[in-house]
Amino acid sequence: MSTDPTSTDTVKARLQSDLTAAMKARDEVSLSTIRMLRSAISTAEVAGDSAVELDDDQVIAVLQSEAKKRSESADVYEQAGRTELAAKERAELEVIERYLPAAMGDDELEAIVDDEIAKAAASGAEGGRAMGIVIKGVRERAGASADGGRIAALVKSKLT
Repeated sequence: MSTDPTSTDTVKARLQSDLTAAMKARDEVSLSTIRMLRSAISTAEVAGDSAVELDDDQVIAVLQSEAKKRSESADVYEQAGRTELAAKERAELEVIERYLPAAMGDDELEAIVDDEIAKAAASGAEGGRAMGIVIKGVRERAGASADGGRIAALVKSKLT
């Protein structure tokens, strides 16, 4: 299966080719997970007033949402003592992560946060008032490679 996230193919095209490969390999976990991802993408495309074709950034946002669901579900299952269901969710999460961009490192994210805090301070916003401005700037620069919760926690710790 083509799991190179730097491939020039779109994420949707990679999902389609990997679906075929999973069928041929009889890889049930990958097969069911990729089908679920394609369904989630299709649902997102037809949501709203009119159907739209999602670009790669929007598809990655859908995949990140699905990954977060799997991670949270696995945690809940583990807390409830349902290790077999937690293992299934974690296996699905591993498949989803093949299609996500590499996560931004802590040092790189911290440098972006520091830079955005300096910009906000230069424009007169400081403390809690700067939080929204800083988070917005960091999200624009970090893109899909940094989790929103991670960004918010780092910004909050730096501003307080």
